[in-house]
Amino acid sequence: MSMPSIDALTTASPARAVPLPAPSRPLKAGMLLGSVAPTAGGVAACVQALGLALQAPALSHHVEIFSLADHDGSLDLSGWGALDVKLSRTTGPRGFGYARGLSTAMAAADLDVLHVHGLWMYPSVAARRWGAARHAPYVVSPHGMLDPWALANSGWKKEIATRLYERAHLTHAACIHALCDPELEAIRAFGLRNPVCVIRNGVSPLTGDAVARPAWRVALPADARVLLFLGRLTPKKGLTNLIRAWSAFKQRAGTRASAWHLALAGWGADSYVAGLRSLAANLALGASVHFIGPQHDAAKEATFDASDAFILPSVSEGLPMAILEAWQHGLPVLMTPQCNLPEGVSHGAAVAVMPDVDSLTASLADLAAWPPTRLAAMGNAGRALVAQHFSWPAVAQEFSAVYQWICRGGDRPDCIDVW
Repeated sequence: MSMPSIDALTTASPARAVPLPAPSRPLKAGMLLGSVAPTAGGVAACVQALGLALQAPALSHHVEIFSLADHDGSLDLSGWGALDVKLSRTTGPRGFGYARGLSTAMAAADLDVLHVHGLWMYPSVAARRWGAARHAPYVVSPHGMLDPWALANSGWKKEIATRLYERAHLTHAACIHALCDPELEAIRAFGLRNPVCVIRNGVSPLTGDAVARPAWRVALPADARVLLFLGRLTPKKGLTNLIRAWSAFKQRAGTRASAWHLALAGWGADSYVAGLRSLAANLALGASVHFIGPQHDAAKEATFDASDAFILPSVSEGLPMAILEAWQHGLPVLMTPQCNLPEGVSHGAAVAVMPDVDSLTASLADLAAWPPTRLAAMGNAGRALVAQHFSWPAVAQEFSAVYQWICRGGDRPDCIDVW
């Protein structure tokens, strides 16, 4: 099947205006994203948690999930609970994700509001068409994809996409969602003048299903100390510099470094992961750098529990779920300012590190010198910070207020920035 032209994709058929939803009834909200697979990373996890919180009795909105079917057919959707997940098969280039049935599925759902998660793919086109056809509002969460580093990565492709469909998609959004003030600045720098709601991510309660000790940890010495990275293995995470810094740390920190191991949990493009493995091997780090693969659900909880500290040396982020999860598990955190969680430093739950090799090396040496009392105090501060400020029910309340405002009017929510 051939794909229609971009002009055909972005031109909506005329349709009647949809009446405003009655103030007395919950809203019907759709969540649109490129993938619900675990390998989609934090975006899929955020959509799942937000959808469940919006549909919980406290708010009682009806939520439907619309996603591209980019998996091999073995995807387990049990974690999505009562959420109705509709998958649309894709054709054509995988990176664009054209799905002929996506617009039909969204139109049939009779939604009041649509919330789009992510940019640069066919869902951006489908959302714009949906909004124009129904005269209904949609919200866009870029999830850090408008940050300068992210825009520069494959920049020529994104420039083409911007001109063909992405700017129209963003410009016509009733509201754009920023995870933090730096993302708000990036949205404004992109030239967007829409209302922007600034709402943080939440973190889901622990399930308590974690196994006692994961297999990768059993293979290490009993007295090993573990510094964990967990997430997608991509260039923006700063892993090449981290591995180089780990080598320098091992050479310079002497006996303090001997007990420490670096566990890299996650997935990524085969060529990139192979390059990281090759770098670690060339630096003779095979005994202390461990690629432990993707960790999900109970295995992820067990991996956090089996670690002593967490690091995220990213050069670009939205608001990383992995740090919130590390704090939830009581781990002290090393993170770059680009992780956009400065309250972690001010509350004593994290220390700021720079993503260059020399700075990372120094920070690793500092970590190895910290007494157990400091590690424990940082872990306790992280638990308290998450419990007080990062609950999904509170996040859902804020999004509910935004949805109500763009659908029904009334007072502007406090989280909204107006140009």
